[in-house]
Amino acid sequence: MSLQENTIGLAKDEEISARDPEAAARALALVQQLIEEGEEAEDRKDLKDREAIRLDLRDTLSELHPADVAYILEALPLDERLIVWDCVRSSQDGEILVEVNEAVRETLIDAMNKDELVDAVEKLGADEIADLVEDLPPDVVAEVQEGLSHEERAQLRAAMSYPEDSVGARMDFDIVSIQQDVTLDVVLRYLRRLKKLPDHTDQVFVVDRDERLMGTLPVDRILTHAPDQLVKNVMVADVLTLSPLEDVGDAASAFERYDLVSAPVINESGRLVGRLTVNEVVDIIREESDEEAFGAVGLDDDQDLFESIWSSAKARWIWLGINLFTAFFASRVISAFDGTIEKVVALAALMPIVAGIAGNSGNQTLTLLVRSLATGQITESNQLDVIKKEVLVALINGFIWGIIAGLFAWALYYNSPDGKLLGLTMFMAMMLNMLMGAVVAILVPLTLKKLGRDPALGGSVLLTFITDSGGFFIFLALATYIFSV
Repeated sequence: MSLQENTIGLAKDEEISARDPEAAARALALVQQLIEEGEEAEDRKDLKDREAIRLDLRDTLSELHPADVAYILEALPLDERLIVWDCVRSSQDGEILVEVNEAVRETLIDAMNKDELVDAVEKLGADEIADLVEDLPPDVVAEVQEGLSHEERAQLRAAMSYPEDSVGARMDFDIVSIQQDVTLDVVLRYLRRLKKLPDHTDQVFVVDRDERLMGTLPVDRILTHAPDQLVKNVMVADVLTLSPLEDVGDAASAFERYDLVSAPVINESGRLVGRLTVNEVVDIIREESDEEAFGAVGLDDDQDLFESIWSSAKARWIWLGINLFTAFFASRVISAFDGTIEKVVALAALMPIVAGIAGNSGNQTLTLLVRSLATGQITESNQLDVIKKEVLVALINGFIWGIIAGLFAWALYYNSPDGKLLGLTMFMAMMLNMLMGAVVAILVPLTLKKLGRDPALGGSVLLTFITDSGGFFIFLALATYIFSV
C-alpha cells in the first residue's frame, strides 16, 4: 500500500486546497514520511518501491499551492529539500522561487541549470522577475529579458530602478484601466473580453488619454448602477494614491488603516504606473515583523534554517562576542565590590533580582517604542510626550515594586542585623535601575531611527548589558554606602 493511502490520506480523504491554512503543515508531514520511506526502499535496493514512492511525492506536490511547497522546502534539510525540488512540476518552479526566502532560493537556483532557470523565470510577470534578478546568474537574466515584450522589458527596468524598500519595487504592473467618457455597459463588456481579471481587482482605474489617473471605479458600482451611466458620473475621484518612491512600510500602514485591497501608484506627473495590492502588503507586514523579532537579537531574518553549521555559527559571532564582552564587564563591576559582598553575603543572592526586573521592564518599553516607531505613531511633535510618559511609568513601577522587593528582602533576612539595610538597598536600587532601563529602552530605538538604522537592531542585547552592569553597580554601590554609614 502506498503512503498516500494510509494514515494521512491527503490525496483523497483530506484533499489539499490552496485555501486550507493547515494544508502546508499536513503536506510537510506527508512529504517527510514519503522521503523516509524512499530512503528505506533505497537501503533495501527496492527500485520499484522507491519509484512508486517518488510518484506519490510528485502527486502530493502537484496538488499544493506554490506557497505551500515553498513552506515545505524551507522546513527541510538541504539533501531532502533537493529531493523534493526535483519532484516539483517545472511549471511551478518560477512561482515557488518567488515564494521562498532568499537563502533557500539560492540553494534551489544552484541545483538548476541555465535552461531550467530560463524556463522557470520567463513564465513570471515583470514585478516577480524583478524580485529574482539579484539571485539569478547574469546570462539567465539576459536571456529572459530577450524573451520579454517591449512593454514587459520597460516594466522590468522600472521595477529594478526603485529602492528595495520602496512601493515601486513591490508594485504590480497587471492593471485594468478605462476612460471616463464611456458607459458602464461598455466597461462590463470590456471586462468580459479579458481572459481573467488580475488578482485582487476590487476597482478599475480611470485614466485620461495620457494615462494620468482621474479616479477609480469600484467593481461593485459597475454591477449596481445602471448600464447607461457614464463612468465619470459613478467613479470615485478622491482616492488614496501612492508614489513609487514612497516607503513600502508607510504604504502598508495606509492599507491597514483604511482597509484597502488595492491602491494606484502614480509617478510625479500623475501617470498611472502600477498598483499595490493587499497580498503584497501582507508579505511586507510579515517581513517587517520578522525583521523586528530577529533584529532584536542580532539575527538575519532571511536565513536558511538548515544552512551549514559553520555559516550559522559565524552569523551569530558578532552578537555573541558583544554578549561575552558585556558579561565580562558585568563581572568586573561585581569584583570591584568584593569587600562589600564578603561583608554582606546576602547581596550576592539579591543582586540578580534587581537586574532581572529592570531588564524585563526595559524590554516592555523597548517593544512598545520599536512597534510605535514602525507604525509611524511616534513623530517629532509627540516624541517628548512619549519619553515623559515612559519615564513616569518607570518611576511609578520602580517605586511600587521597589517597596515590594525591599519588604521581601527584609522578610527573608529578618533575623539578620542587616535585614532593614538590605530592604532599603533593594528598594533604592530597584527604583533607580528600572528608571535607567526605561531611559535606555527609549534612547536606543530613537537614536537608531535618527541614524537611519533599524530601531529593533540589537536593542535587547544593549538593554540587557545596561540593566545588568548598571544594576549591579547601582545595587553594590548603594550597599557599600549604606552599610558603611
